[in-house]
Amino acid sequence: MNDESFPFWSIPQNEILQQLHSKQEGLTAQDARQRLIENGRNTLKKEKSHSSFKLLVSQFSSPIIIILICAAILSIFLHDTTDAIIILTIVMISGILGFWQEKGAANAVAHLLAMVRISAQVLRDGKPIDIPVEEVVPGDIVILDAGDIIPGDGLILDSQDLFIDESTLTGETFPLEKKAGELPVDTALSARTNSVWMGTHVISGDAHILIVHTGKKTEFGKVSERLQIRPEATEFEIGVRRFGYFLMEVTILLVFAIFAINVFLAKPVLDSFLFSLALAVGLTPQLLPAIISINLSHGAKNMAKEKVIVKRLSSIEDFGSMNILCSDKTGTLTEGVVTLQEASDGEGKPSEKVLLYAYLNAVNETGFTNPIDQAIRNANQFDVTSYSKISEIPYDFNRKRLSILVKKDESRIMITKGAIANILPICDKAEMNDGRIQPLSSVTSEIQRQFEIFSGQGMRTLGVAARIVDDHEKFGHDSEQDMTFLGFIVLNDPLKKGTQEVVQDLKKNGVTLKVITGDNQLIARNLGMEMGIAEPQIITGSDLHRMSDSALRSKAPHTDIFAEVEPNQKERIILALKKTGNVVGYMGDGINDASALHAADVGISVDSAVDVAKEAADIVLMEKNLEVLKQGIQLGRTTFSNTQKYVFMATSANFGNMFSMAGASLFLKFLPLLPKQILLMNLMTDFPEMNIASDSVDKEMVMTPKRWDIKFIRRFMITFGLISSIFDYLTFGLLILILHASADEFRTGWFIESVVSASLIVLVVRTRRPFYKSKPGKALFISTLIIAAITIIFPFTPAAGMFGFGNLPLKFIPWLVLIILLYVMTAEITKHFFYKRKWK
Repeated sequence: MNDESFPFWSIPQNEILQQLHSKQEGLTAQDARQRLIENGRNTLKKEKSHSSFKLLVSQFSSPIIIILICAAILSIFLHDTTDAIIILTIVMISGILGFWQEKGAANAVAHLLAMVRISAQVLRDGKPIDIPVEEVVPGDIVILDAGDIIPGDGLILDSQDLFIDESTLTGETFPLEKKAGELPVDTALSARTNSVWMGTHVISGDAHILIVHTGKKTEFGKVSERLQIRPEATEFEIGVRRFGYFLMEVTILLVFAIFAINVFLAKPVLDSFLFSLALAVGLTPQLLPAIISINLSHGAKNMAKEKVIVKRLSSIEDFGSMNILCSDKTGTLTEGVVTLQEASDGEGKPSEKVLLYAYLNAVNETGFTNPIDQAIRNANQFDVTSYSKISEIPYDFNRKRLSILVKKDESRIMITKGAIANILPICDKAEMNDGRIQPLSSVTSEIQRQFEIFSGQGMRTLGVAARIVDDHEKFGHDSEQDMTFLGFIVLNDPLKKGTQEVVQDLKKNGVTLKVITGDNQLIARNLGMEMGIAEPQIITGSDLHRMSDSALRSKAPHTDIFAEVEPNQKERIILALKKTGNVVGYMGDGINDASALHAADVGISVDSAVDVAKEAADIVLMEKNLEVLKQGIQLGRTTFSNTQKYVFMATSANFGNMFSMAGASLFLKFLPLLPKQILLMNLMTDFPEMNIASDSVDKEMVMTPKRWDIKFIRRFMITFGLISSIFDYLTFGLLILILHASADEFRTGWFIESVVSASLIVLVVRTRRPFYKSKPGKALFISTLIIAAITIIFPFTPAAGMFGFGNLPLKFIPWLVLIILLYVMTAEITKHFFYKRKWK
């Protein structure tokens, strides 16, 4: 049994149960716990270590930080112990600060993820219980229903009308029927009809399966290990990566230039090297990874309060960037509670027979639970004890129909229900109101006219057909032919109250809603008009078949509704919209939505969705409601906005300081700031920005989608960085030419000006409004004032000498305050013109 490749599909059930030390009643709870320890958790993902030690060590993994630590240790050997210890202490404090924030963020996210965990129903101690999929072990008996994800490789013990979608593993488009039995050892994987595989899912039917392999020992696990599959980078992650490359280029250029110039000017090599490295640390927004984690976890917690659970943190930012939302209509735009309006014959007259046959079809269906069959069952409780079910051909998304074979007395009756376009082709006759059987061709136009009347009223209309099946005839897909059309089942799912207003609000917020539905274009048009779209642009599934990818990319952005769409076309629509530069969200909860959810930038599902949809989603709504979704989008934009605030603040202030120091080092006979002073300055300016996640965001910042714009960030950095440098040089002139400061006094004066101005300027650049018209978050405001006060007081404390600060004459302070006030006013004026200009 240790051989993970043994052919369990060829072994009798009793024998394999014995080999796995299991039984039909399942494992005991104690045995299952032991197997979980022995086999590990049932997951293909590499288990993320939550070790506090590893998280702490990761804070010091930056190449610049490592080089800085090595250089500080080198300076100890060169007898510069005090400075080296101070540098190492500052680096350590910065690392602990990042660790503390990220640890809290990770714990909060883990708690939220537990709320939407995918579960499996297993037999434990003979009773069915729900457990997380990760806790399924070899030997478990799993109970499967439609929509369930199969949690491991296993053998079918018993099944009823079981159809499995194996496209993720085999590439096979059509669902495969699965039954218990034994197969030859050399049976190909795609032909093993008695086995199921991890990562596939149930289309219809139910079954009991015996789990043989879990985790990386499964077929899917072997493939993922071989290919080392990595998820595609999101829009936000690509933006962070580009920003990182940009910073790296600027940092390398400055560090090499400054080091070379200082060495050329005959300044000490080690001091110049440490100075250059300190500048690199100062230019780099060290806390960016921690700030991103804090912002995202803070956003996730706020979204959870609004009943929006985030499974993949980076999707929050993509949520804020989303400008197109694709959604099915049922339950999202509509009430999702389908009611039966009427059952009628081909001429639109009420028919008790059509209602009875539809009821027989619905009540005997064993596939996935759906609101249509529920509505038919609720409409009329017929006494069908004289009928017995013989077999079933489950509904699938290619045939779009469901057939049930029942027996009454000596007659075997096949009843088929489905989309009109898929029912009429399998009929050659029609039964009209007077009971006469007529050739279908003679009444097709009347049937089509009646169908269009129902559809034009926004009604979902299905066809019902039947025929007598001979005793000797084998029942299967080929039986769906030569049938008699009986009539229509007419259903209604009204537009949800307030949907029109929410759709308009989304549009005002820069999000265009596109409906993707399997309903016909007449129903879809009616829906669009109810939503407030006067002339909805519609593309049908048949149009998509004829349309090239380039044509679809051209038309999709201008299309309001995609109607009569097949499941495999949903993904194609999403990809076409993405390739035209849009950030696309897709909202779905059905078995056929998984591929579209994967393809979208943001996959959105609901807590009541089938497992396969919930697993594929990035975000799960605890309520299927567009209002909840709208609130989630605004929170996503708030999180994105606060992340970019840190980027703007850190890059502009740091660039200005480093540019100033680089210039000052050219004409000063001493280093403008010592390495330990630069690191202390960087640490202190990071403290207020650590609270950026809780900062308030101006209303206009959440009214439109947000995306990374490296060109804009570069312009912002250069513009406000240079303004910072102008006032730095004013400070230099004041300190040297007017106040005739010594080296220690110069460093002390500039340290105060630099830290205080960088802290206060946060309150200016955090908003596009005049700073006095935008109230900052309480934590950000208080921490900014505290750091400013500590900075002014610090040079007058006993610790100042350790950092090389001198006793600053009190007459310096009014001048420094004046420069800082001028700086803040200039930055405010510049901001007005900077945002007024339309950057292209």
